[in-house]
Amino acid sequence: MKTKSCLLAMIFAAGVVPAFADTQQVDGVRVVVPTHDIARGEVIAAADLVYGTIPSTSSLSGIITSANDLAGREARRMLRAGETVRTDDVRRPILVTKGSTVTMTFDVPGVSLTAIGRAVSEGGLGESVTVLNPVSYRQITCTVTGAGQVKAGDASTIVTADAKP
Repeated sequence: MKTKSCLLAMIFAAGVVPAFADTQQVDGVRVVVPTHDIARGEVIAAADLVYGTIPSTSSLSGIITSANDLAGREARRMLRAGETVRTDDVRRPILVTKGSTVTMTFDVPGVSLTAIGRAVSEGGLGESVTVLNPVSYRQITCTVTGAGQVKAGDASTIVTADAKP
């Protein structure tokens, strides 16, 4: 029980009143806060979150107010228990890392091509990454579709056309 009271003391000191606190009704805005410290790089689960309230006079710019917007994201920095989380504090988990080998697919009606490339940037599901084709030395902007998997768009996705012998 001592741990819960220490946690509540830290949360109240941070200016956040969690929904589970036995207090009077507080006027404010409902936000999502972590129930415990979340390390950088850790993927956030719904069980790691609780709703709290901050004063309506506080700046809400970029503060996440829905657990659905936070669950499944990766922490970009250490997230402290009871502190509000901003959109810049989290990102989609990285599925393609810089320098890794990826499988590129290019689909058009009637034709499906697959090639191996090297990622020049990193990204999560649905994000754009740049991939180097080792045969043509062209950089292509692709969309991450899975771990080590990217999908190339049309011919306009080529970033540079400097072919090397």
